[in-house]
Amino acid sequence: MSSSRTIMRRCYQGVVLLSVLAIAPITWAWLSSSGHRAVADSSPGWVAGVPEAPVALVLGAGVVGDVPSPMLARRLDISAQLYRAGRVEAILLSGDNSRREYDEPTVMRDYLLASGVPAGALVLDYAGFDTWDSCVRARTVFGATKVTVVTQVFHLPRAVTLCRTAGLDTFGVGDDSSKLWVSTYGLAAREFLASAKGLVDSVLLDSPPVFPGPRETTLETALRRG
Repeated sequence: MSSSRTIMRRCYQGVVLLSVLAIAPITWAWLSSSGHRAVADSSPGWVAGVPEAPVALVLGAGVVGDVPSPMLARRLDISAQLYRAGRVEAILLSGDNSRREYDEPTVMRDYLLASGVPAGALVLDYAGFDTWDSCVRARTVFGATKVTVVTQVFHLPRAVTLCRTAGLDTFGVGDDSSKLWVSTYGLAAREFLASAKGLVDSVLLDSPPVFPGPRETTLETALRRG
């Protein structure tokens, strides 16, 4: 009996340990970003509550042909609101252009141009393959120091935390409408895994982006125009 109880106790301790390890990355993201994020459209005057920053960093979220996904369209709409309200001076559009036929940043730019945002305020990063790469490249390639990162609420703690870990003074604004068309359970499960990867990439390995350079001055030019 004593041997059986010992085995059961060790199994229980193992399950507890695995549970703690599983939630540690997402807890890290939530705690690290606390006080540095807001929900878009949470109140009539929500834009005024967003601190001013030189740059809005919009993270890619999928396109179909030349049309942004619903999630990406909302991110772009929010960045346009921030720009028109004078909360940001330029918008850095960071997305995937790893294949010739797939070009997130260009679709993002065209969407904002059609929304009335001037071309001079838009800067494109074609190598934002994941959140960590986008944050690191915003600082090291484009020279950003302070940004407002724009994404969905479920992704916001991780995005803010990774950008802050990359050395950017970061506030985040999230769209909460994704729950209308995407399973919140699936998003929550994805964030557990993605937060673990983000913790490894940023804190444990300090991984360089897939394309670490060269240095660009397009953002500096956009800010001077602004």
